[in-house]
Amino acid sequence: MGAGHAHKLYRHAHSPVHELPPHCKLAAVFCFVVVVVSTPREAVWAFALYAVLIAGVAAVARIPAGFLLKRLLIEVPFVAFALLMPFVVPGEQTELLGISVSVPGLWGAWNVLAKGTLGVAASVLLASTTELRALLLGLQRLRLPPLLVQIASFMIRYGDVVSDEMRRMSIARRSRGFEARGVRQWGVLAASAGALFIRSYERGERVHLAMVSRGYTGSMPVIDDVTASRAQWAYAAALPVLALVVCLLGWNL
Repeated sequence: MGAGHAHKLYRHAHSPVHELPPHCKLAAVFCFVVVVVSTPREAVWAFALYAVLIAGVAAVARIPAGFLLKRLLIEVPFVAFALLMPFVVPGEQTELLGISVSVPGLWGAWNVLAKGTLGVAASVLLASTTELRALLLGLQRLRLPPLLVQIASFMIRYGDVVSDEMRRMSIARRSRGFEARGVRQWGVLAASAGALFIRSYERGERVHLAMVSRGYTGSMPVIDDVTASRAQWAYAAALPVLALVVCLLGWNL
């Protein structure tokens, strides 16, 4: 899959979490999210313990709290949706800060906020400690359909290429005095979008022909065979196993 590809979420560091094989981390995060989603929403204390587990992983991975919290802003649209639920969900009403709100809506909002935030936090930790190339290798190791892995790989590789092409076209427009100020400029922008599509399509055709000429038959060769020891699997399983214990207590207490 070529050279490593850095991304904005990745934070380079030397920690036990960074050194874990990617497929171990992927499996651990997936199982953790499943456990969190399976937890009854009434077990508020359980979600507090999940947050403590996430904070512990972040500390071991040497991910600063500010870095993690800043990346959590991606869930702001879901927060806005959750905040509307107490006002639109029908059911028993109660007073909150002098405002009449729905009790089922409050529980629904809490359910979305708690589980969504924990899931996003776990995903951010995964992205912060694993390079994109390693994630693709991990998906391949977990036997994800090869076609999906290839599609993801090409999206990552050529997303930057297309972005660079857009940047060059934008510079060319500005160098000619163009500024998008209103509806009259939409025609130029539409023409630019069409040109970008044609250039991207032609580039894809050239890349495909180059790959075929080098022996590509529909599957990518496995250059790095990532393996994991029992100790590494056990280390990665600590998070979902502890979360599972909390979840079981949440259902029984």
